[in-house]
Amino acid sequence: MRQPEFTIFLLIYCLPICIPANAQNPDHIFSRSIQTIKLYKAGDPRSYPLLVLGDREQLELHFDDLDADIKNYYYTFQLCNADWTPANLQPYDYLRGFLTNRIRNYRPSSLSQVRYTHYQAFLPESGSEPTRAGNYMLKVFLNDDTSQLAFTKRVLIASKKVAINAQVKQPFDGQILRTHQQLQIGVTPVQVSGNPFAPTDLHVWVLQNRGWQLAQAQKTPTLFRGNYFEYTDQGFSLFPAGQEWRWVDLRSFRLRSERVSRIVDSDSTARVDIWVNPDYPREGKMSFLNRDINGAYIVESRDNPNAQLQGEYAWVHFSFIPRGGRVIPGRSVYLYGELTNYALDSNSKMKYDPVSGTYTKTCFLKQGYYNYQYLSSDEEDRKSTPVNHLTEGDYWGTENEYLVLVYVRPVGARADELIGHAWVRSAFQQ
Repeated sequence: MRQPEFTIFLLIYCLPICIPANAQNPDHIFSRSIQTIKLYKAGDPRSYPLLVLGDREQLELHFDDLDADIKNYYYTFQLCNADWTPANLQPYDYLRGFLTNRIRNYRPSSLSQVRYTHYQAFLPESGSEPTRAGNYMLKVFLNDDTSQLAFTKRVLIASKKVAINAQVKQPFDGQILRTHQQLQIGVTPVQVSGNPFAPTDLHVWVLQNRGWQLAQAQKTPTLFRGNYFEYTDQGFSLFPAGQEWRWVDLRSFRLRSERVSRIVDSDSTARVDIWVNPDYPREGKMSFLNRDINGAYIVESRDNPNAQLQGEYAWVHFSFIPRGGRVIPGRSVYLYGELTNYALDSNSKMKYDPVSGTYTKTCFLKQGYYNYQYLSSDEEDRKSTPVNHLTEGDYWGTENEYLVLVYVRPVGARADELIGHAWVRSAFQQ
């Protein structure tokens, strides 16, 4: 059927698409000896592991092995669809050169009480790299045996087949005017004559502050006109604004920073315990920027010049005191951010102490600067969306970072292709 020159498509059933239950978990640590995994664009510790197909950029990988011995770690890439299910392709269809590569750069720690071996790699290596745009799962494993997985991480490799125009706006709805942010997204094919995409060809995902747990996805545009596709439906583009991330400066284990209440360094063992000042609900309060890095952390040290090889580890104790010191009924509370791998699981779930009326969580962390928040979710419904309004509150002027990803499944293809991406920040006057 020939489309009219000007077509408006009204989206009747516009619901966000959830990641299916059979999707893989690309951000997971399988070995208890692995700590402090950082993956970013080479030279930029704050960046996200996203490369453009054909560019000569590399990713920089760092991690520690607390067994403090020398092991043969290898890595490979696995192509996935937009929802992180495995692509129906063989590795030779999307990888050039060697399918696995050994991580050869490693050094034992020095000057630190906790002993570990630090591994580093620049990837993909020359002559051995992905050849298709899409979602990739980086797998790191022992002895060139993929069944001995140590950990996995998400990697995005994008092409530039579409141009994306994205803006963050304050919603018009009076009920959410001061608590939410809405994205307006426009997608246009690049240097293509005619109309190469039908309205249902494109698949758009949006991440707020790099968290895949809370990602939204939409297959059908709110409207389209020729080569222009717009996505503005509230069921997809509306996000709770949250608050600026909480922070703790752990760059020194000798001197207490502003948000550290106590440091105990054992004289008989290598154990160091650090207590962060208790946190309280922030609903109705406006927080201010304090080196906000949108949930990430950066490995840094004020005690030694080389944080990667000389950084210390400590048991860091977090505590959250709910209103009145009473348990939040029917809700589980989680410590959330890159320090817990942006996951809501047993490793990030906090324990409620009825005696002190406090939720607590202890994490083993390396020296650095950390952002974090507290989220809550329904105890019985595991598929429910986690929220922050019971712990953090929502303020529409919060600075947030959004990543817009556009996928397409070409006719006859067996995998989704990432054909465009865009970063956008909310920049409202506070």
